[in-house]
Parts: sequence; structure tokens; C-alpha cells
Amino acid sequence: MPNDARSLLAELIRFDTTSRYSNLQLIEWVQAYLAGFGIASRLTYNDDGGKANLFARIGAPGQPLIVLSGHTDVVPVDGQDWSKPPFELSDGDDGRLYGRGSADMKGFIACVLARVPLFVALAADGKLAQGIGIALSYDEEVGCLGVGRLIDALLTDGEDIAGCLVGEPTSMRPVIAHKGIAHYRCKVKGRAAHSSLTPQGVNAIEYAARLITHIRKLADAEAAFGHRQSLYDVPFTTMQTGLVHGGIACNIVPADCEFMFECRWLPGDDPQRLVSSVSDYAANLLLEMREVAPEADIVIEPAVYSPAFESDPASAIRQYVASLCGCDGGSGVAYTTEAGLFSQAGMPCVVLGPGSIEQAHRPDEYIEASQLQACYDWLGALANKLIK
Repeated sequence: MPNDARSLLAELIRFDTTSRYSNLQLIEWVQAYLAGFGIASRLTYNDDGGKANLFARIGAPGQPLIVLSGHTDVVPVDGQDWSKPPFELSDGDDGRLYGRGSADMKGFIACVLARVPLFVALAADGKLAQGIGIALSYDEEVGCLGVGRLIDALLTDGEDIAGCLVGEPTSMRPVIAHKGIAHYRCKVKGRAAHSSLTPQGVNAIEYAARLITHIRKLADAEAAFGHRQSLYDVPFTTMQTGLVHGGIACNIVPADCEFMFECRWLPGDDPQRLVSSVSDYAANLLLEMREVAPEADIVIEPAVYSPAFESDPASAIRQYVASLCGCDGGSGVAYTTEAGLFSQAGMPCVVLGPGSIEQAHRPDEYIEASQLQACYDWLGALANKLIK
């Protein structure tokens, strides 16, 4: 198998690992690649066995590990106007490498795999003071759903994790904090009626709209008066409604409406205070609805939760990153990564990887070849830091 970063990236992009599909072909390909260097992998599966996380360790048994972590799933290309085949690596005249997942985040995974020969050689010579772990997860793009099982397996196995580098695209600049994210599903049940008899019905869409307006008012209040942290690109807690479904015909009072809203909060904030406000407002609306339709209901269900993240300045991974990047800190971002879950489990993290987050999820997604090289070089320098 090839082991240079570009060739490995081409192999990884050929696997359509859109979150709605299985990632097993990619995982099994990586497992075989690692086995070629004598590295065993442990897989942890989802409930139906159609997806898996992979974890592999390089180094002496019991050594504390620096984990290099990436997710294998990508977002859909549906409805996007691609000028190049999304699941084939394409070279541009501008030094860009195009393909879905090139930036987010198969570029990082390719660099890690390309450095495996170096990691293995250092381990074989007994030179590593700390081992190196490779962690690949599923379903990050739909709410960091897979990595929890990988983390549970690490804890069960008693692995000593000294630090974790989450290789999301940061243009090789450290991210030391990010917001948490939660998604909620709201189901509004009213009563159907002929539209000429609207007082006999309870319009689920209109009551959902009132709830959505309340969510918007909460978001506006956070933007105007909420706590701020200047470290972040969006320095306050945000809320927004992303999906709405309801109604079957214009001349029928709709009995059902469902919508989803999200909250992205700063570390130290509590999103429950905002969700409780939505729930309290829903309870008031429900009293009004049940005056006409006793069967009316409003149900708010949690759908996705990933905690906020702040790195520990004293952690080993933070010190390695500071030394290699020539900086003491880093930035905070509004997007969310698996670092929140690793950190919550007691595994210190920094987010750093090749490519720009601005290219993630877009048509003609790309990573600059120079970023791939920079990450490859950086991982080599990290390995040298781990030498006894």
C-alpha cells in the first residue's frame, strides 16, 4: 500500500463515508494498512454493526499515550454543485487537492497514517517515552455519536491517555476551546379541521411558530446582553431553529408540526436555562391549546448533545503544541468537535489539523497540498518530542 500522505488521502476519499452510510470499508482498509506494520486494531461497533470506531496503539504496553484522533464520516454532497467528482481526489492548478472530506477531515487521517512507519520505527527501537494512539470514529457529523463508545473502550481497557490531538481543520493553528452543542426536537400536536372552521381546530404550525419566535427572542437577548468571551469568533451563546415540518394541505388546519432547534453555548454556561425557558413557554401555550382540544400536546426531546471544551494549559498535549507552534495559547471557536467528549472523560485535548474549516461541508471541498505537508512535518516533530 502507498504510505505518502497524498496517496493515502486519495484512498480515503474513494470511500463514500457519508454519515448515512457504513464506514466499515474504510475502517477495514485502515485496519489492514496498520496490520502491514504489525499494529493490531480494536474496533467498537454501533448497535447494528454497520459502523465502527478504530483504536490502535504504538509503543510499549502500559505507556501513557498521545492519541491522534479523527472522524471518518463526511457530510452529504446532495444538492451541491460540484465541478469535480466528490469521491475522487482531484489536483488543481492552484496547489489544492479536491474531494469530499479532504479538509474535514481525511487530510489529517492521511497524514497520521503516512507517519505510521516513523512511529513504528521509534517504538521498535525503544525510543518512545510516550506511546502513540490512533483513534478513528464514526458519526461525528451527526452529533458526535460514535466516539463515546471508543472512549468507553479506552476507559474499560485502562489506557493511560496523556493527551489527545483532535485533527479538525484549523489551518495548523491550535484551538484550545470551543462551544458545546445540543439539538432538540419539538413535536406540536393540535387538532385538524376544515379551514373554513378554523375555530374548531388547533393550528399546530401557528403554535410552533410562536415557540420558534420565543427561541429567536432568547437568541437575541443572548446576543445583546449575554455573557461574552472574547476568545471566541462568535463570543456569546447562540440559538436557532433549523428544521420545520408540518401540514398536509392549505385548506386543512394542521394537526401536527415538528421542528428542531439548537443551542451552542460557551464553556461555563448552562444551556438548560434556555431550554427550560422554551419548556415553560410551551407549557403556557399548551393551556391555551387545550381549551379547544384537550388532546393537544407539546413534547420537547433532546436529540444531540456534545459538551463545550476548554483545554488544560498544564497538560502534556498543550505543552507539546505550544512548543511546536511557538505559542502559549490558541483560539476559541463556535463549532464543536469530539474534543469535548474526550475532555469530559478526563483526556486533555487540543484541536489542530490541516485545512480550513471554511472549506468544510462546501461543494468542491479542498485542502491545500502545503497544509498536508505542514501537518506531515508537524507530526514528525511531535514524534521527536516523544523520544526518551
